[in-house]
Amino acid sequence: MAAAASPGQLSEEQISCSICLDIFTSPVSTPCGHNFCTECIGRCWDQSDSIQCPLCKRKYYRRPDLSINRVLAEISENFRQAKGSSSGESYAGPGDVPCDFCTGRKFKAVKSCLTCLASYCETHVKPHNEVTPLKRHRLVNATGNLEQKLCKEHQRVLEVYCRTDGTCICWLCTEEKHRGHDTVSAEKERADKQVWVGTISYDLSHIPHWNILAITTLTLSLRV
Repeated sequence: MAAAASPGQLSEEQISCSICLDIFTSPVSTPCGHNFCTECIGRCWDQSDSIQCPLCKRKYYRRPDLSINRVLAEISENFRQAKGSSSGESYAGPGDVPCDFCTGRKFKAVKSCLTCLASYCETHVKPHNEVTPLKRHRLVNATGNLEQKLCKEHQRVLEVYCRTDGTCICWLCTEEKHRGHDTVSAEKERADKQVWVGTISYDLSHIPHWNILAITTLTLSLRV
């Protein structure tokens, strides 16, 4: 079996998906011979009224069977790892949030998208900074358990704090169950509480029977 080409023999453009403009992730081949990321071509057809190749425009009466391009997947992964090493990216370790789009050994995620509910390494987050529709997505520092940051009822980001009920809600909740309640942005409430906790901690530290454990417990109980 012939060995796969090394990353140095190909340019990044040659192993990049023409839809997301990033290095292939789980590439598949269409019957007309073109390659795309599995998720990219699937999303493209989901959002289109017709099934056609994004490159040559060949039309299909139904979704064609796509072939997994294992050789291209291996080349892309080797290229990604070589690029990550040269750019200073590190692999995800215990306690780190792994990139959801890396194949094989995953790099450490640097950002999480609250719109996509996915985390990205430095390489895979680039489309969010360069592609216009993705620029509208909300990026935060890499974090796990993204589902916990969504409203269970509306599947929207919990970005509002209801002072009346003492809980985080989404903006749709403010028009329904929490209509007319005293609400502020979750970020403002968090900042206000951090200032208040800092003041209380300083005052209590001067009282002999208040120790560090008590202050820490108070701080944790006031988290938004």
